[in-house]
Amino acid sequence: MPNSTTVLIVGAGPSGLATALSLLHHGFKHFVVVDAVEQGENTSRALVVHAATLEALDTIGCGEEIVAKGTKARSINICNRSSKLVSTNLSSLDKHTRHPYSLTIPQNLTEYILGKKLKRYGVTVHRPCKVASLKMSENDGDLTDVVFEDGKIITAKYVIGADGARSVVRRMAGISFTDPDTGEKGDRITNLAQMVLADVVYEGGDNIDFLITMSPESFFLCIPLPSSFNDLLAENGQEVRGQIYRIGAGVPLVDGEIPHSPSKEYLQSLVDRFGPTVLSSDASVNPSSTPVRIKEIIWATRFRTHSAIAEKAFTRLGGDELQGATVAADNSTTKRGGIILLVGDAAHIHSPAGGQGMNLGIRDAVFLGDALIKHINASTSQPSSIDADCILREFAEERHKRALEVIAFTKNLNLVLGTQDKKISWLFPISAATVRDWVMWLGGKLGFVQARMAWAMSGLGRR
Repeated sequence: MPNSTTVLIVGAGPSGLATALSLLHHGFKHFVVVDAVEQGENTSRALVVHAATLEALDTIGCGEEIVAKGTKARSINICNRSSKLVSTNLSSLDKHTRHPYSLTIPQNLTEYILGKKLKRYGVTVHRPCKVASLKMSENDGDLTDVVFEDGKIITAKYVIGADGARSVVRRMAGISFTDPDTGEKGDRITNLAQMVLADVVYEGGDNIDFLITMSPESFFLCIPLPSSFNDLLAENGQEVRGQIYRIGAGVPLVDGEIPHSPSKEYLQSLVDRFGPTVLSSDASVNPSSTPVRIKEIIWATRFRTHSAIAEKAFTRLGGDELQGATVAADNSTTKRGGIILLVGDAAHIHSPAGGQGMNLGIRDAVFLGDALIKHINASTSQPSSIDADCILREFAEERHKRALEVIAFTKNLNLVLGTQDKKISWLFPISAATVRDWVMWLGGKLGFVQARMAWAMSGLGRR
């Protein structure tokens, strides 16, 4: 690993890898990528890549390889436990994009594809390299010394924090990270306040579609994963026979905390309580009269849903960041401090509802590559009186706006999908969940409502 570089990318998840590939697409190679964990692409995590993200990946030559390994979902069925409420037809997007679908592909497979492409360029991800601190370089105030836990130091002009929700880069840069609406209080309590996700293999169930199930007490999803995921697991020494499904459920807070490692029995109880009856392990409930049971757990996780956004996605470490005018008054106002930029979960987190998180992070990264190249060129070619930092400020402000839009979207989606089974009022003694189901059923009959739902999910209106 070199002692210095122009750009240091901290984090080799989808956002960090996409940042590197975006820089390479623009012909820039003077960067280093580091990651804290010894091996990448460990678990499936995020699952869906939407049209806006595929278009962004197309611009850096990465879209086709990802599409080839995923499964195209052209409709999403939203149901109650026994019947369909609405089916969102994504083909209405064909007027706006060459990707009129949602692509189902696990995050570790996306990382594998992006990482493999990076290797073809001769780029190595240095692991494990855990950042311990950042400090202004003693030799040049416009550079940052990045100190790792093993004592190694890399000096960089630009440090990209792509190191996740617990970002060390963000913390060391002194950038706050709170809910944009409620500060430290977090999101409103819904049936999705705590969730469990798992990749499982069923026995007894065949050809299960992409299903989202709403019930008065919770929310449940079941998504078939592409066979390429089985291939990736086999390549890593984990042979799995049969179709793998991603399941997820909100767990009511009255049930207590979700177990750290949810068992097969625990997950099955959630399927039987909140999933569609076609997945019930009780033959007397299952309309096919055949029980469907979880045969194998590949991976499982638990989490609390909350939202947060970095106060800013661009700053100068320990220096002066000129605000306002694009032209400095004189050379005495020249900014000092190495440049810090945040992308992906380091810049924003929110509920997984709608599968927007990884998508927003990848788009951050693709667009950052273009902004960085413009800033590098402006810094070297323009007179010192010109404030080149306006390029990065504009990028950061635009991504901040997009993140706020996505957070608002996912919060609203959370409120709808996680509607609690409470009476609206004593004057109108009907369950809010029942009203929600009626409204969705009626809205699903209207073509323009379906088109709006597809547009909102695609991200095309908030790239």
